[in-house]
Amino acid sequence: MPVLSQARATLGPMIVTMPEAVIVGVVSVFLFLALCAALVLVTISLRRPANLPLLAAAILVVLCLLAVVVLPWNVPLVVGLALAALGTALAALGGDPITRRVLDIATHGTVRDGVHGGILVDDADGSGEDAVHEVMRGGTTIGYLERLGALIAIVAGFPEAIAVIVAVKGIGRFSELASPAARERFIIGTLASLLWACVVGGLVRLAIW
Repeated sequence: MPVLSQARATLGPMIVTMPEAVIVGVVSVFLFLALCAALVLVTISLRRPANLPLLAAAILVVLCLLAVVVLPWNVPLVVGLALAALGTALAALGGDPITRRVLDIATHGTVRDGVHGGILVDDADGSGEDAVHEVMRGGTTIGYLERLGALIAIVAGFPEAIAVIVAVKGIGRFSELASPAARERFIIGTLASLLWACVVGGLVRLAIW
């Protein structure tokens, strides 16, 4: 115990007087490596979303967000630019497998994906070979664009633009939301996609400003 107390007494002043630049450097390295690791995890899950790598990526992003929220210092400009680039890629790419996995869990795998980024639904009458058709085509591309727009809006300090993004998407999809499957996919997918983009965007903004 005396040895431990002496060690604490010795290290205490060192921790208190640690230069701010060192702390900022350590945090910058942590943020950069953590976002790189998260980007790798979501990239390997693009084809087939899996729980473990996506969960690990989400945990890393949350830890980075907590770090920039708790610590009062901003990262240097060069590091900020690197984090902005990583954050943009992570928000746009990472939202795709995460959203698809959330949708798969929510629908229990009962909704079939179409070949053009939409879903396959049955007509009300259910007659003939054309009873099954694809709605919400281009959903993958729209998801990339909406996440990119949400991240830019948050980093630029204009989060109100997210409401415009949701409104434009809702108006464009209105005629395709007749079936319960389409409505459920639209709501859950939009919320999951935007939540991911907003978390990453908030992380980047707090780290820079």
